[in-house]
Amino acid sequence: MVCVTMNLSRQLLVLPDRDAAEEVTEELSARWPELGEIELVRDALAGEDDAEDAQWLVVLEAPEEGGWTGEQLAALDRLSAEQDGWREEG
Repeated sequence: MVCVTMNLSRQLLVLPDRDAAEEVTEELSARWPELGEIELVRDALAGEDDAEDAQWLVVLEAPEEGGWTGEQLAALDRLSAEQDGWREEG
C-alpha cells in the first residue's frame, strides 16, 4: 500500500520588493491559472522605521484538486530564489 500525503498548506513566497512580487505573481498566473486570484501583501519588518524596509509576500492557496505537487513546490522555490526570496508554508 502506498501512502500519499497531500500538501494543502498555504504557500508564502517572501520577496525583497514589490517589483519582484508583481513579476512572480504575473508568472504564476500565466503558468497556473487554476490558482485563481493571488494575493500580494506588504510585510513591514519588525522594528524598522523606514517604509522601504519591507518584504512582499505572494500568498498562494493550495490548488483545490490534489493540493501542491512536489514539482509545483520546487517551481515555487526556483521562482522565489530567482528574485532573492524564499518559500514558506503559512
